[in-house]
Amino acid sequence: MKPYELHPSARYDLDTAAAYYEQRSFELAGRFVAEIDQLIAEIRAAPQVPRFFRGEARRHFRRTFPYAVIYVDDPDLILVLAVAHFKRRPGYWIDRLLRD
Repeated sequence: MKPYELHPSARYDLDTAAAYYEQRSFELAGRFVAEIDQLIAEIRAAPQVPRFFRGEARRHFRRTFPYAVIYVDDPDLILVLAVAHFKRRPGYWIDRLLRD
């Protein structure tokens, strides 16, 4: 599997969403985090499978939770740019594509 890295803001996205679900149920939060972990594992195993979403960014999701993993397949690693809600603040993560 290809290594991956979470953009610091993607870590914040994930933590914030998990905290939201934890307010409702500890079990629900655990299922959410497990779902995101599974999506990242699938991306690492076959990063080219999801189609391009915006520019060089790709998106992988299921309908279990209204979140997608947005990432870039760099030569050496997968860079997760965002754990983005389907409807809230569309495109807020696009500036994360501008990397040094």
